[in-house]
Amino acid sequence: MSSESKKQERDYTPEVDLLLPQATASAKAGFLDDAVEQLLSLEKQTRNASDLKSTTRLAETLLTLAHEARRYTVLKTNLTLLSKKHGQLKGVVQAMVELTITWLEEIREKEGVETWLEFVHALREVTEGKIFLETPRARVTLLLAHYHESLSNSPSQTLPTPADCLQTASDLLSDLQVETYSSMERREKTEFLLEQMRLLVGVAKNKDADAKRAKESREVGQEGAGAGLVDGEAEWVKVRVGGRKVNEAFLKEEANEDLKLKFYDLMIQFALHQTAYLDVAKHYYKIWETPSIKTDESGKGRQALEYIVYYVVLAPHDNEQSDMLHHLFVDPALAKLELHYNLVKCFTTRELMRWPGIEGIYGPTLRTTTVFGKEGEKRWEDLHTRVIEHNIRVISHYYSRIRVARLQTLLDLSTQQTEETLSRLVVSGSIWARIDRPAGVVSFREKRSAEDVMNEWSLDMSKLLGLVEKSWMGMNAALAAQARG
Repeated sequence: MSSESKKQERDYTPEVDLLLPQATASAKAGFLDDAVEQLLSLEKQTRNASDLKSTTRLAETLLTLAHEARRYTVLKTNLTLLSKKHGQLKGVVQAMVELTITWLEEIREKEGVETWLEFVHALREVTEGKIFLETPRARVTLLLAHYHESLSNSPSQTLPTPADCLQTASDLLSDLQVETYSSMERREKTEFLLEQMRLLVGVAKNKDADAKRAKESREVGQEGAGAGLVDGEAEWVKVRVGGRKVNEAFLKEEANEDLKLKFYDLMIQFALHQTAYLDVAKHYYKIWETPSIKTDESGKGRQALEYIVYYVVLAPHDNEQSDMLHHLFVDPALAKLELHYNLVKCFTTRELMRWPGIEGIYGPTLRTTTVFGKEGEKRWEDLHTRVIEHNIRVISHYYSRIRVARLQTLLDLSTQQTEETLSRLVVSGSIWARIDRPAGVVSFREKRSAEDVMNEWSLDMSKLLGLVEKSWMGMNAALAAQARG
């Protein structure tokens, strides 16, 4: 039990000053156990007297002597023992934990992973449930999570599977609610959140891949293959929640550019999983706005701008997508990329785009990219769909009624594909249309009621009378000027 409220009863500094050199000499002479016994005896007195400074010095000296003698069992035992002493002071426990953490890397190099793991688990045990040690516990847990992640990258027959190791690493970090830690600096807190998200993305992708393979196995007739496997949707939800915990305004600071790029890279992976193309374009735009990226016009800056173009044209049409597309079209930076500028121009101009022409002009370039390449076959099909939808919006602007056969010719689609695309756009609210199947006619103008016609007629008459009145006043002014002359 730790206590800080008790007032210091006595100052043991003289006694400690006298004992420390003696204990150090004994330890260096090979009598570490005697030195430890002497230090523990005085530590009990200083602790009961609530002498924080003296108790801290004794505890740190004891651990340091054990470390220098490479008696790691004694070091670990006394770390745990002192932290559990009755009435132990919080400052003493904190000092011991922070001192031991500084030795972890050295212990791993000299004594191996097994001893290092013992100390990591001992530190997690000491810090468990103590709010004043939440930051050191988080740092130790991060080290342990990275260790399990490294096991997933070097699979072995004697170890758990890579997926299990990665899952363990993710679970360790996900248990930490670092966003509530008041003692942790904002940058370190953000780094922890991004590590949580990164590991969750890795676990989610593994589960999605396993679920996909299991589905393919069932389709080819392998009974029981992949039974009980679930995809990584739960992890993707946690990624979305983690993204909301990150302060994007903090990422805008110049010193945090590395965190900003890492964050938006993770959010792009999440948006791609959700097939949210507009969100992907927004995230790439945030990356492109980063000074170090934007100035690299021939490298990362150019690549980010190209990805913005790809995903904004892939996004379904709505007010937000249209606004972003038109803002991108007038950006001077896009004019330097002739092919991409022309592609955006096609989508911002009210003219029909024939898919064979688009495929012939832009296909050779787009199909070599990671977006529309071998793994982007679905996105290539989505681009075809966006071209069709654009053409329908153009046709609905210029035609009030059109025959289905003529519409099929303009869209290069079958009757069924034309009706399906029209129906999807009508449901989404992009256009208004009705199909008269017996007559083979599509109407793009909503039938108006008598009241609507009268209202429009009344508005037109008001405009006409206003023009007549304005003309009459002008003529009267001219006649009056002529009479005076």
